[in-house]
Amino acid sequence: MPIPYLAIVAAAVAGWLFGAVWFGLLGRPWAIGLGLMSADAPQQRGKPPVFALVFSFVAELVMAAMLDGLLTHLAGPQFGMTPALIGAFFVWLGFIAPTIATNYAYQKRPWPVYAVDLGHWLGVALIQGAVLALLA
Repeated sequence: MPIPYLAIVAAAVAGWLFGAVWFGLLGRPWAIGLGLMSADAPQQRGKPPVFALVFSFVAELVMAAMLDGLLTHLAGPQFGMTPALIGAFFVWLGFIAPTIATNYAYQKRPWPVYAVDLGHWLGVALIQGAVLALLA
C-alpha cells in the first residue's frame, strides 16, 4: 500500500494556510491573552517568526501523515469523507483538545486563549481529514 505523499503535503499545506487565516483574524486577542502584547499596543506588522512558521509546517506534515496512517488502518485505504471527518474529529476530541487543556490548566493560561487554540486545531484536523479523503 503506497503512501500518498502528495495528499499528505496538500493536507499539511491546507491546514497551515487555515492557521494563517485563523490567526490573521484572532491573532491579536490570542497574543494579548498570552501576554505577548498589550491591549493598548498599536497594530503593527513585525518580522514574521520564521522558525515558528517552519516548525509549525513540519508539525502539520507529521500530523497529516499520522492522520492518513490512522485512517488507512481503521477505515481502509480507500476511506471516504465521512470516516475521514469523524476520525479527524475523534483525534481532536480524544488527543488534541485534552492535551492542550491540560497544558493550559497547569500554565494558568486564560480560557479564551484555549478556545482560540482549540478552534484552530479542530479546523486543522477536519481540513486535513477532508483533503486526505479527497486526494489519498
